[in-house]
Amino acid sequence: MMGRQATASKLSPQEAVELAKDGAITVVDVRDHNELSMTGKAEGAVHIPLAVIRMQADPRSPDFHPDLDTSKPVAIYCASGARSSMAAQVFRQMGFDEVHNIGGLGHWQMAGGSIVRA
Repeated sequence: MMGRQATASKLSPQEAVELAKDGAITVVDVRDHNELSMTGKAEGAVHIPLAVIRMQADPRSPDFHPDLDTSKPVAIYCASGARSSMAAQVFRQMGFDEVHNIGGLGHWQMAGGSIVRA
């Protein structure tokens, strides 16, 4: 049985792109609205800015994001990987079992992931 920390770095952006195509993983963009409007986001990604992650990633909160599912793996990205690392810790605290920080939007794009304009 793998520990939670071991799970954190096991998924590559390429694997996340493939899993997202099948709907097998929830991709979450934790950048702010300005960044999203400038660059777009990963196709199919749920946008939850880091500032509101505690409210929207908590299944017990009335603000829980309807596109999240605690039983489904989550792949998180930001611009470089720093904020997504913080967000991954929050998701784990909220009871999500399989959480992956896949770095920045550029990593997603280099892995063949599509970008859609917000």
